[in-house]
Amino acid sequence: METRNRSLLFKGLVVDIEQFEVRIGRKGWHMYQVVRHPGGVGVLPLHDDGTVTLIRQLRPAVGGTLLEIPAGRLHPNEEPAACGRREMTEETGLSARELVPLGCFYPSPGVFDEVIHLFLGTGLSQGRAEPEHYEEIETVRLPIGEALRLASSGEIRDGKTIAALLRAGNVVR
Repeated sequence: METRNRSLLFKGLVVDIEQFEVRIGRKGWHMYQVVRHPGGVGVLPLHDDGTVTLIRQLRPAVGGTLLEIPAGRLHPNEEPAACGRREMTEETGLSARELVPLGCFYPSPGVFDEVIHLFLGTGLSQGRAEPEHYEEIETVRLPIGEALRLASSGEIRDGKTIAALLRAGNVVR
């Protein structure tokens, strides 16, 4: 990909915004703005009885609460599995004996460069949750079949959660 005229428009706490031109074949040069994000990790905690633990939390960007898998932002040079373990424990108190990779995906590649890594957490043990000081999190435990139904019906609207449930369905069956 050939680019030119790169500039940083915004440097934020979580994201940066970069603007640049891209040559698109014979169509010439076109301006793009890309939100740069360090990436994230989500873990679907699967209990031995076939239930999963999701979290309900406020998402100011969408003006309400969403039902989601435990997830968070990667720290610089952090391995995705380490981030997944950290976030799942912080948000739910759960620890996993094993994290099964479910691949990664781009949640919005037209605007963001963010990559989200997904895992299935198994061999769970319960400890104490320690969410960030600004997070108010409710855990919700339900059968994986019910979670899949909620994702299919549109009641679960978070993309990483839908992707994790669909991918885990292929592993669990």
